[in-house]
Amino acid sequence: MPEKPDDDPFHDCELGLDAVLGTRTFHDVLFTDDTETPVNVLTGETPAHSQATVEEAKAFAASIDTDTPQIALRASVETQVETQSKPYTSAAFFHFKATGSLELHRAYHAAYQSDAFSVDFEADYESGNLTITVERTRDS
Repeated sequence: MPEKPDDDPFHDCELGLDAVLGTRTFHDVLFTDDTETPVNVLTGETPAHSQATVEEAKAFAASIDTDTPQIALRASVETQVETQSKPYTSAAFFHFKATGSLELHRAYHAAYQSDAFSVDFEADYESGNLTITVERTRDS
């Protein structure tokens, strides 16, 4: 156990390192060409605001001005209708909508912020899967 909480990147997390160490794949969380979009019941067509490509979504995510890499997540049909938005949204690669829980979000974020770990991710927009790998660095 670290002497000071500042020495432990997970001191504010409900989950510890064991929850995120290694490789884990989150299935069907990314925007894909098959992401559900609303259809106008009168015309049978998808509204223009909900028409998008994976390339547009990836470019949007990459355009967000932040030090944390972003991914394009799928937006619900309800969100698209209510806000007249695109069928995707941008978020940090460890966002709770991708990892499935706020606890995992916080643990991945702690690992990403710590020099004691390397955190890599692969966003496969064809399958919709996100793979996150956390490893200890040699210096830790």
